[in-house]
Amino acid sequence: MQPLQDPLAIQHRALDVEDYIDVVRRHRSLILAPMLAGLVISVVVAFLWPDTYVSSATIRVLPPQVPEGLLSMPLTVDMSQRVNQMTQSILSRATLTNIITTHSLYPRERKRLPMEDVIESMRSKAVSVTPFGGSGENRSKTLAFSVAFKYENRVIAQKVCQDLVTKFIDENVRERASSSSQMKDFVEDQWQSRKRDLDAIEEQMSKFKSANVGRTPEQQGATFSAINGIETRMTNINASLGRVNQDRLIIENQISILKDQLKQITTPTVEVIPTALVPRNDRLVALEREIANFETRLQSLREQYQESHPDIKSSLGNLQILKKERDRLQKTQDELEAAAKKTGGSVSGLRPEAVRDARILEAQIQQLTGRIEVSKMEEASYKKALQDADRAARSLQGTLATMPSSEKEYEQLRLSSMMARRDFEEIDRMRQRANAAVELENRKQTEKLEVLDQASLPQNPTEPKRWMIILGGALGGLILGICFAGAKEMKDSTLKNLKDVRAYTQLTILGCIPLLENDLVVRRRRRLAWLAWSTATLASIAIMTGSVVFYMTSK
Repeated sequence: MQPLQDPLAIQHRALDVEDYIDVVRRHRSLILAPMLAGLVISVVVAFLWPDTYVSSATIRVLPPQVPEGLLSMPLTVDMSQRVNQMTQSILSRATLTNIITTHSLYPRERKRLPMEDVIESMRSKAVSVTPFGGSGENRSKTLAFSVAFKYENRVIAQKVCQDLVTKFIDENVRERASSSSQMKDFVEDQWQSRKRDLDAIEEQMSKFKSANVGRTPEQQGATFSAINGIETRMTNINASLGRVNQDRLIIENQISILKDQLKQITTPTVEVIPTALVPRNDRLVALEREIANFETRLQSLREQYQESHPDIKSSLGNLQILKKERDRLQKTQDELEAAAKKTGGSVSGLRPEAVRDARILEAQIQQLTGRIEVSKMEEASYKKALQDADRAARSLQGTLATMPSSEKEYEQLRLSSMMARRDFEEIDRMRQRANAAVELENRKQTEKLEVLDQASLPQNPTEPKRWMIILGGALGGLILGICFAGAKEMKDSTLKNLKDVRAYTQLTILGCIPLLENDLVVRRRRRLAWLAWSTATLASIAIMTGSVVFYMTSK
């Protein structure tokens, strides 16, 4: 015989599937009772919980219909911030009280709770505003937002949601109009103030300039610039005079050379020349063509300038010189033709080649002589311009000598005027933008709200999720019953079957005697158990049916 082990040192044996089945069979009532209770409670809660319908609408943000540069002003606020501001304004106590009173919301809660609690419950649980952002670069910009309202009556939920949408649109219009008007008034006041400051400084500047006409430090810079310009002009005139003198010396040298050549080719020969072969002077033809060009140019100059203009005067002088030379050559040509006719077609003179060369040389000499006359006229014009410039420079230097010494006072006035004008121009630009913003608000061309989806009429309730509640209650009761059965099983230290006997006694089992009970007691116990379970089941069914019937009738 094996020795008995210490009961305190015996470890619980591991349970198998048959043991778990035995545990469930022994404690089935303890497991099913909480499950039935949880099922009944969840059914009652699910069907006595009133339906909650959610009506929602979507409002989109329409961008302004004008360029963004015209709206780049301080009153343009980000749409997400404005949505938050409008939400706070619409969910205020006065607005929600008006909505509750108008639509007779929460009659039961208003009977047993103060109005502040009802409003807070509606604000935190029933009304929701959800903004929708864009994608990509517009991810952080609000392009639309939804307004939703939860209530027991789906028709009232739709009406309240539509009322909230209307209030959002009206609040947006009112807020933008108010902001534009306030900004316009503020900018107008600033504009008037800075206009008065600018006028006062301009008046001081005008008085100072009136007292120092032509002698202000501001005019000193212009005077210096004018003197520098005159000196530059005199330098250019002197350079032009030097160039004219140099050109005249070159022309005189060319004339002396041509005269020597003319003298060398001249010989006393007589040659018969037919009258028909007397050639026309080439220089005369060139002069007539040049005179025609000068007259055309003079006509165009008269269309642009007056008769006193230096270019017109110079052109007239050159034209007179050319006409004199043409007349002289024409007279010589006429004399040659007359002599040829008088001598019967013969003239005394040079050979034909010498005559042609002599005429060419004479024409060149006459042309160079004309250029000398033109250079003399240019020299006289330059000298006169030089004298006028010298007189103007002396006059300006005399003005500089009489300028006042109060430069510090004038500089302060000038700086004050410049700063005042800069401030005035800045506020004037803001004033124009503010007026444009008000005009755009009046024409409804700025950023505005538009209903994209009207308030929906919900068909199915969003709360409660009845089958989820019922399933959760049943599972909760089942888990609670299993926990009760497990706790009771852990406290029960009796031996349940032969496996327990073998495990805890370490003895060989020779036989098993079944438990013998009184049949009458067993039948009574079974009848009482069936009666209790039948009553509980019928009561549960009645309670659940009553809840469902109450829900259907109230709906």
